[in-house]
Amino acid sequence: MKIETLLPLGKVDPGLRTAETPFDITTLATDAQLVEALGYDGLMVEETKDDPFSVLALAAQATSTLSLGTAVAIAFARSPTVTAMSTWTIQKLSKGRFTLGLGPQVKGHIERRYGIPWSPAGPWMRDYVGAVRAVWTSWQTGERLSFESEHYKLNLMVPLFNPGPIDHPEIPIHLAAVNPVMCRVAGEVADGIRPHPVCTRHYIEQVMLPQAQKGAESTDRSLDGFAVSMKPLIATAPDEEALQAKIEDVRARVAFYASTPAYRRCFEVHGLSDLAAELTVLSKAQRWEDMPALIDDATVDLYAVIGTYDQIVDRLRARYGGIATNIEFSIPVADDADRDRLAQLVSDLKGSRAYA
Repeated sequence: MKIETLLPLGKVDPGLRTAETPFDITTLATDAQLVEALGYDGLMVEETKDDPFSVLALAAQATSTLSLGTAVAIAFARSPTVTAMSTWTIQKLSKGRFTLGLGPQVKGHIERRYGIPWSPAGPWMRDYVGAVRAVWTSWQTGERLSFESEHYKLNLMVPLFNPGPIDHPEIPIHLAAVNPVMCRVAGEVADGIRPHPVCTRHYIEQVMLPQAQKGAESTDRSLDGFAVSMKPLIATAPDEEALQAKIEDVRARVAFYASTPAYRRCFEVHGLSDLAAELTVLSKAQRWEDMPALIDDATVDLYAVIGTYDQIVDRLRARYGGIATNIEFSIPVADDADRDRLAQLVSDLKGSRAYA
């Protein structure tokens, strides 16, 4: 199990609470070096308030062993050729340490935030990944670019815009997924899958991976080495008293996610359809403060890994050992004592590889 983190360390989901430590792009190089020194396997960057490719270029320049990736970049907001260029550059700079994590984003954001006409996400993502890989192949081999699908027709690559081959041309692609169609697409065309935080172990095992296997079988692919990269919902703190506040944070996040129709299946599979429907009604009425009270302790425990710093490693192992290949984990870092504690937790989690 590889242990990864997001910057800043200890970050809370944007839009729900303020980050415990602010993200400062001017200190990115130092922060990335800290992540590497703490013993992490990888550093992942979201696409929220900063361009992830710019951030990762800075991180690549500042580090030497840390794997780097987007978690995730929004695919449909970019031309496949633009994404191919950004990733080719970072892969070259990092000497082969980059993973391209792609997500589709929901219809409302694609149409109203990016101004792009919507199309069903599964077929679109299949075409998108094929187009990106076709561009990479053209650059690496010198073959004529020729890719045609429902969404893309690419057949022009002149020398001025061809960066040419690189030493590490095999760039893994991981797809963010929740519902069966995108899981099948991941099995068809990707190297890994990124479940949403509310995808429980049961859901991953019983829904996501079987669908990925169906996708792989449809294209005669093997899922050997297929990654499952997980950013779990985690409530952890130094002691039980501080842990209670973290549990309430997670309770609010579970309520928010349950209210979101795109994640409904993750709750239906556990018999929580009525709860999710009620929360959707409250969210549409902007009654955010009323929503967490509907999430009981058993539901929090179902979707989150909860424990003090002394407990959390064993509980993460129990929850995700044998199924997740990559886990994102961090605690807030304010001083040297926090750094030492986090380094020990990372080391202990990396010791869970025997469980994977």
